[in-house]
Amino acid sequence: MPDGLVIIPTFNEIENIEAIIKTVFDLKKDFHILVVDDNSPDGTAANVRALQEQFSDRLFLEVRKEKSGLGTAYIHGFKWALQREYEYIFEMDADFSHRPADLSRLHRACLNDADVAVGSRYKKGVNVVNWPLFRILLSYGASFYVKFITGMKVHDPTAGFVCYKREVLENINLDAVRFIGYAFQIEMKFRAYLKGYNIEEVSIIFTDRINGKSKMNSAIIREAIFGVIAMKFRSIFFKKSF
Repeated sequence: MPDGLVIIPTFNEIENIEAIIKTVFDLKKDFHILVVDDNSPDGTAANVRALQEQFSDRLFLEVRKEKSGLGTAYIHGFKWALQREYEYIFEMDADFSHRPADLSRLHRACLNDADVAVGSRYKKGVNVVNWPLFRILLSYGASFYVKFITGMKVHDPTAGFVCYKREVLENINLDAVRFIGYAFQIEMKFRAYLKGYNIEEVSIIFTDRINGKSKMNSAIIREAIFGVIAMKFRSIFFKKSF
């Protein structure tokens, strides 16, 4: 059994899901994949079920009743992984914005000294392709803001391409994680940081999706801006329950 599980959350990713799964399975290192689908009306889950006939021992699917947010999808996947024997649990988007080939680089970082390996867009400048300027400024500004508020020395705290050692997820209270949008990525890193885990960044090139639609919206942005301050206060004044 491989030591790594790649969790891919999906909602209406019919244009990408088959290609991303086959690309991961073509890598030299052997990974398992868990797709957590939020009952996509476009047939994403049905496509995955068809692929399971070809990859029955490597590809797994969990279908939730409705669209419930990125964060809860990953929490669902983390709990599924912890019920099994995976030592390294990965987060990766379905849309090829994260290069599957970089999974091995994140894995290698955790084999060395990292407890959490982050595929970073901003470790060495700005490595983003096909984003408009306002989106780059928004993302880069959010990263600076998060570093200032939390004290984390992570250049890309909102990154969604991550490898966690099993121990990290076992020692984070997953039921206490509050954020459900992209701020979920910040909260997970912050919780690992507060527990003293070593977070290392691996520089990657992030390419905006070609197929499908982005899930970014104003509610997600508001959660990230105002939620980070609330999260910081909770970590100070409610340490035991945080």
